[in-house]
Amino acid sequence: MSRFWKDPWKGKLVWSAPWKIFLIMGLWGLFQPCLLPAQGMDKSNPETDEGIQIETMTVTAQKQEENVQEIPISISVFNDQAIEDRKIEALSDMADFVPNLVLNDGQGRGTPTMRGMRSPGESLTVSTGMYIDGVPVLSILGYEDPILDIERVEVLRGPQGTLYGKNAEAGVINIITRQPDNEFRGKISVQGNKYLSAETGDGLGGTASLLVNTPLLEDRLFAGFSGRFSRQDGYIENISTDDTANDHENYYGRVHLRWTPTEQLDISLIAAYTEYDDSGADQALSESGATMFGVPLYGYRKVASNYDESISPTNSSQALKLTYDFNDAFQLTSVTSRRVYEDLRKVDFDTSPATIWHSDQHSEYTKIAQEVRLNYQKDKLKWLVGLFYDHDDDETASEIISDHASMAKERSRDYEGSSYSIFTNLVYPLFDTLNVVGGLRYERQDREMTDNINNLEGDESWTSITPKLALEYFFSSSIMSYISATKGYLSGGYNMYAEDPDYYTFDEEELWSYEIGMKSAFLDNRLIVNAAAYYMEIEDMQVNEYVSPTEAYVTNAAEASGVGFEVDVTARLSGGLSVVAGFGYNHIEFDTFDDANGNYEGNIAPYAPEYTFNIGAQYRHRNGFYARADLIGYDKMYTDYANTYKRDAYQVVNAKIGYETDRFDIYLYGKNIFDEEYDTEGKYYINYSDPGAIGLQLTYRF
Repeated sequence: MSRFWKDPWKGKLVWSAPWKIFLIMGLWGLFQPCLLPAQGMDKSNPETDEGIQIETMTVTAQKQEENVQEIPISISVFNDQAIEDRKIEALSDMADFVPNLVLNDGQGRGTPTMRGMRSPGESLTVSTGMYIDGVPVLSILGYEDPILDIERVEVLRGPQGTLYGKNAEAGVINIITRQPDNEFRGKISVQGNKYLSAETGDGLGGTASLLVNTPLLEDRLFAGFSGRFSRQDGYIENISTDDTANDHENYYGRVHLRWTPTEQLDISLIAAYTEYDDSGADQALSESGATMFGVPLYGYRKVASNYDESISPTNSSQALKLTYDFNDAFQLTSVTSRRVYEDLRKVDFDTSPATIWHSDQHSEYTKIAQEVRLNYQKDKLKWLVGLFYDHDDDETASEIISDHASMAKERSRDYEGSSYSIFTNLVYPLFDTLNVVGGLRYERQDREMTDNINNLEGDESWTSITPKLALEYFFSSSIMSYISATKGYLSGGYNMYAEDPDYYTFDEEELWSYEIGMKSAFLDNRLIVNAAAYYMEIEDMQVNEYVSPTEAYVTNAAEASGVGFEVDVTARLSGGLSVVAGFGYNHIEFDTFDDANGNYEGNIAPYAPEYTFNIGAQYRHRNGFYARADLIGYDKMYTDYANTYKRDAYQVVNAKIGYETDRFDIYLYGKNIFDEEYDTEGKYYINYSDPGAIGLQLTYRF
């Protein structure tokens, strides 16, 4: 594939296919007067100011409704139309459009990296918390569930510990689903696709989804239903069985009941269920991995497993959300939730015809959470105070099956714990143009462990105070700047497989971030430019420390610092033609860190590319024609502390073209249309990137 540049820092462009796409998209706008309008299209008139201006976005990033351009946070927001236009179907798709966010790291479990901060995979926690309608998802389990029937997604960058607590050290992804209302509406969507390359099979895939909103009792009771089924052929061949080794299948369903018995009271009951049925992981042994197991390499995208692999987790959640408006200023909110993730995995780690290391895992993770908060908002003065409680009850069981007696082992452990928090946040206007923002949170965690095999027990507690202070200055109604100092933390926990009491637990990781940013709109709100720069100090950093050449545990053995910036640009060139772009730079390195395998001082943290970018052009004409192309890029990314193994820098192009009416849409789309390979090299495994794909999508609205 021809590259679109030779040196990204010198900016020497090379004429290639990706840039031709963007030139064609721009030239298309010159010919729009030649096109005839279609009947029945509910689109803004491209010739009016309303059609040219970029709409104002209201967010709840600070747990109160605010204009996104008036909050002191670096944030990317996607409404339902932006999600559909970009063909975002999972969080990994969305991450491509968020500066300094990485989700497609090749590890298969959706562990997020925000501003270079990533929790060790063995801890099962995340440094970027996720909330779905207020329901906390604070581990990597279920982080990659489908995105469906979404009103908007808010991606907050930087520590959010004051309002969101533990595991919001690097940021928060806040997902708000669509509220049922008095309007009866629905949507049916079907699509089929084909991989551009695969080692076996046809590489076919398909998805079908249904959304329905219906009033049950006018102005009082409403219901929303959504469901999706998706299947994708794999592209890795198992040469022992002549079958594909990584087929994927997914089911998702959600029910939302909303009751508004009075004008002041709004009650929602939401239940969702997700099930996966995957035949294996998207990986194979590397050279050193094959050497370790004493087996040959079988070729690119090839394994020779003798084990019936399966990855079949399920995720179910229930939430009761209540809001009560005492008057125009005071609002009480309560969110009660329960989430159960059952993890079923059978994995052949040696990927060979021998039985060297097979793993059979069955675990269940249950979280019950309750948050209550009181909000006040009048004119420019805003404050809130809240309480948060959650309880975790986790049962983990695994068996290593091996012909080598020294490797065969069974593990069974139970973990139980609770956390308690009180928090507050205040936006106070000092002058007409100057606001001060302050917040404080106190949190305590208690956690216990029981080893059912070795009859071992442990308990530990952690406490944390996370403050925030920011100043906002409004140069005008359309230009705001801010400066902030914020603390975040990653919760402490237990090493799942440690048998040495010295390594049962690890402590909290703490991060201080100092940030300066700007929110601005120009040309009568046709051009929006938002930017932020930051410096981070990380103490007691959680890392996988090798305490011997072959034995590693999560410890707090490192200190690190980071610096970076982010820029988001949206431009409406005409009523139908728009351009979006984002760029993130992040450099995070170890100030101190060494273990039994080496000294890593000055090395770059793993899974933290120094730059990410996206640029996209979109054209939507009132006659129904639609076209979009996106160029997405990532810098090289190391996968180990020694900076020996990596994923090379890469760029991909996505494209979409179609015809839209008020009821029916048809699109031809492509993801990674030049079939770029961006595999992730680790010490023992290579995690393959998905091949490029082309597909056809049909949508009907009623």
